[in-house]
Amino acid sequence: MEFLAQFHPKIVHFPIALLSCYVFLEVLTGIFKKDFLIKSTHLILLFGVLGALAAILTGQQAEMAFDYWNKQASALMEEHEMYATITIWYFSALLVIRTYLVFKKKFNNVFKYIFVALAVTGFYFVVQTGDHGGKMVYEHGIGTQYKIKVMEDN
Repeated sequence: MEFLAQFHPKIVHFPIALLSCYVFLEVLTGIFKKDFLIKSTHLILLFGVLGALAAILTGQQAEMAFDYWNKQASALMEEHEMYATITIWYFSALLVIRTYLVFKKKFNNVFKYIFVALAVTGFYFVVQTGDHGGKMVYEHGIGTQYKIKVMEDN
């Protein structure tokens, strides 16, 4: 399944956008008491989690496809993987709890404000995951044609 590695840079932007949008919508849900906001926020969270699962699957394949030729890049990869794992588990847990509360019709004002705080906290993990992934690409050339060219020259 190494062919999935090539899709990681393309897929990874969807969960970043969707989970960021989820945070924004969760804040709006806390401010406005509209039913359509609760439903659309829930749907965006679901798609964000599914996108994150796809990003993790392709990211694992990308990790196997590339060699990390120095300790700094390897350490960065480990941190990126750690934040990605935290992100998927965190937002999956939010999805499960939110789904339960919405279906049991217990998603009241108290839970809305709690979820705003949880969503903003989760956004930190999204930012850290993306930051570490970006550093691997832009500072170490991992997954780029430049890195492949350098490896061939050696």
